[in-house]
Amino acid sequence: MQPVKAKVTKALQAGSKIDTCDNSGAKILKIFSVKGHKTVKGRVQGAGVGDLIMASVKSGRPDIRKQVVPAVVVRQKKEFRRPDGTRVKFEDNAAVVLKDDQGNPKGTIFKGPIAKEACERWPGIAKLAKIIV
Repeated sequence: MQPVKAKVTKALQAGSKIDTCDNSGAKILKIFSVKGHKTVKGRVQGAGVGDLIMASVKSGRPDIRKQVVPAVVVRQKKEFRRPDGTRVKFEDNAAVVLKDDQGNPKGTIFKGPIAKEACERWPGIAKLAKIIV
């Protein structure tokens, strides 16, 4: 996992429900933890594009429902700033379910665009992404 060069706003809180954009079998995830996130006591953790999250599967195939899975946020509605000054935002929040913490995705097809920051940080996601914005 490489560092992110952009100043990504942490738009998704712990407890947020987020769609998946892959064919892993999960449809909706509920974020309950952000890996590698440091915060003060009592503050809710936040996740942005490229962050590794732990989530529970709320809807999807019956065999994957009610499981805890690692995932990476690949799109967020809240705009974030890139080093060249441009601001990027997407029309939905989306994540990709991972097989393990090394960044290998569980699904084989991604629907929709993937943020460049997530592809720089996770090479396994970059290999399968068709549209990188």
